[in-house]
Amino acid sequence: MNNIASEANADCSQALAQLQTLQDALAQLRVETLGAALLAELAQAQQGLLAALPPHFFEVLMQLLSRLESSALFTEESCSFSRHDLLDSLQSWLDKAGQTLETQASRQTVHPPDRLS
Repeated sequence: MNNIASEANADCSQALAQLQTLQDALAQLRVETLGAALLAELAQAQQGLLAALPPHFFEVLMQLLSRLESSALFTEESCSFSRHDLLDSLQSWLDKAGQTLETQASRQTVHPPDRLS
């Protein structure tokens, strides 16, 4: 049972580290030191994070990244959605992913069974 708890903690730690990687990448995108295509590539490479989240998180992330990459091809005025709004939506996704991981981590805490004397 302890091995299972250790593996769950390691998976959660990896997912949280990958989430932080995406937080940092989003910050770089906001100040334009990282491009949308590189952020999308980086996000898709975070397999530990994506595997730790429910499937709908992957679907939503792929939609956001697709729209973000498309918006990068146009100027703000000619695009049907605002880059600022997309970045805010991506931040919201990251926040919700973090909350979900924290909830999962608290549920995976394994307590040893009470021993009867």
